[in-house]
Amino acid sequence: MGDRDEIPDQARAVLALLQGEADMPLAGLYLHGSAVAGGLRPHSDLDLLAVVDRPPGASARHRLLDALLRISAPYPAPVGGPRCLELMVFERSALARPSAAMESTFVYGEWLRERFEAGELPQPLADPEHTLVLAQARRQAVPLAGPAAADLLPAIGIAQVREAMRQLLPGLLEGLEGDARNVLLTLARMWWTAGTGTFLSKDEAAEKAANAFGASTGELLHAARRAYLGFAGDAELGPPALLREVAGHLSREIEARL
Repeated sequence: MGDRDEIPDQARAVLALLQGEADMPLAGLYLHGSAVAGGLRPHSDLDLLAVVDRPPGASARHRLLDALLRISAPYPAPVGGPRCLELMVFERSALARPSAAMESTFVYGEWLRERFEAGELPQPLADPEHTLVLAQARRQAVPLAGPAAADLLPAIGIAQVREAMRQLLPGLLEGLEGDARNVLLTLARMWWTAGTGTFLSKDEAAEKAANAFGASTGELLHAARRAYLGFAGDAELGPPALLREVAGHLSREIEARL
């Protein structure tokens, strides 16, 4: 990512958008997630994280949201075309207070498109998922504007990371139906981080967990990994009863490490 030609066009568009908002001065914009941890996969979202010196007012939220609805591809994005975007915006002052549920000032993601198109505006939100994103981004994110991630994003301790995972587990399991691949891969990543304090890409974590557990859990994680990499479809994952069994097994293994 040292060469600006490597910056995805959609990320360039978001950068220009944020730099044009004078009432929410941009302190930094970072590319994180799959783009910097193993490479973008066929169905990967383009994950961006911004830090601003002042939170956006209502008019800026409207402008930002309207533009993102145009820049981001609706889910499911076709392979080879524009990607689904995820943008998390944090106010700099909020980052000075690390917790197990860090507060964002604005979040855009395609899972929220229907609500946004109905007139809802992104609002400040404290969420343990933000804590995990920030902890990983501080170690891996690539700046598109501003200083190195470690110079701007907060240092979040492993105790806060583990508490964030503890809070996230119940809701994650509830989302198994309809999003099984992502849930299983996220559980594999949480299992790895809970035990090591480090972060891996989804496919790397799935391989580690599959090799550690073997049997039906390992086979299902290998299938989820293949689907994530674009080598197979989600139909290979198996029946709902098996998905619940494996997700429950992974959840118990995570809880034992927390």
